[in-house]
Amino acid sequence: MSHGLRLLLVARHRAVVGGVESHLRTLLPLLQARGHSVALLVEHDAAPGQARLDEGLGIPVWSTAALGRQGALEAVAEWRPERVYQHGVQDLRLEEALLERYPALLFLHAYYGTCISGMKRHAFPRPVPCQRVLGPGCLVHYLPRRCGGRSPLTALREYRYQQRRLALARRYGTVLVGSRAMREEYLRHGLSASQVVCVPLFGDGAPDPEPPAPRPPSGQVLMVGRLTELKGGVELVRALPGAREALGRELELVVAGDGPERPRMESEAAARRVPVRFVGWVDRAEREALMRRADLLAVPSVWPEPFGMVGVEAGGVGLPSVAFAVGGIPDWCQPGVSGELAPGNPPTSEGLTGAIVRALADAGHHARLREGAWHMARRFDADAHVDVLCERLKAPGQ
Repeated sequence: MSHGLRLLLVARHRAVVGGVESHLRTLLPLLQARGHSVALLVEHDAAPGQARLDEGLGIPVWSTAALGRQGALEAVAEWRPERVYQHGVQDLRLEEALLERYPALLFLHAYYGTCISGMKRHAFPRPVPCQRVLGPGCLVHYLPRRCGGRSPLTALREYRYQQRRLALARRYGTVLVGSRAMREEYLRHGLSASQVVCVPLFGDGAPDPEPPAPRPPSGQVLMVGRLTELKGGVELVRALPGAREALGRELELVVAGDGPERPRMESEAAARRVPVRFVGWVDRAEREALMRRADLLAVPSVWPEPFGMVGVEAGGVGLPSVAFAVGGIPDWCQPGVSGELAPGNPPTSEGLTGAIVRALADAGHHARLREGAWHMARRFDADAHVDVLCERLKAPGQ
């Protein structure tokens, strides 16, 4: 770019509370390194002791919680941004005001404006991904298919809210997404092919500089993340006895994370005599150490994950994955190359058993998957992401 821009990033939280904030914490200094002046507008400030996504950057930060919507807009106006980069706020009047005043881009981290609950899955009679386009039919299915809560009034209110979100998304000149599945989702919802751009995402930390060295198997299958019904932990537990029988050796499930599904996973593991070790939430160093010891990363999500960054991070240390073929997961889990996939519609424990067996039955195949996962992770590069973003920032009309 000929010169840096005054770029305002907009997000819900200043504290690092999830994947969006982790992404922005890495992205902000990369944009500064490209010569951009950056500032941050958030809805919620960080509490004392919480890690902040702007930590150590010395950039202007405004919070609508502290200043109110109008006060925040006035502070932003004094700073005079040349571009706004929106990452999904709840206050749609704030989003609309920014969109009316400044050239803006939108990054869609989740199913913004395409699903009443935002989960894009039916829970009854069993969890399956949903391919519907947001419309009145969603209201018909919401309660009987258990798409979200059980209040028809809440369903109607959220439906109208998501309709407004979708209408706003259609007004952006460029909408960035992280996977082919997300791009297809928004093309189905009426955005144009020139408008929706798939940009390579990047993990937390660079891949190892060399391919993984040979090592004996550990017998460990690792699951990482919050344990909710959407993440499929119970299906994983149910898949392991069949895999153990087919392989003729024991498999231990190691779970790094916690959440409301843990009691069900523990109960299933006890009933099926599956060795399982819950290590709780771990820091980045311990997560990496667990990945280096495991034979497989399991990503058994039963909803269409927009991307699934944990698989790329695992690939960086030579750990292949098994997963259901849902959402953005096939962008990085290529069967026979960087992992193995099970059918995703519907996702079943039997399908996951087959994927685990295919990954582990032959030592030579598993070694190739380890190297393939490492090569895959190298494709998801922070510089490549920023290259695409900067090109879109300087495009006319942005």
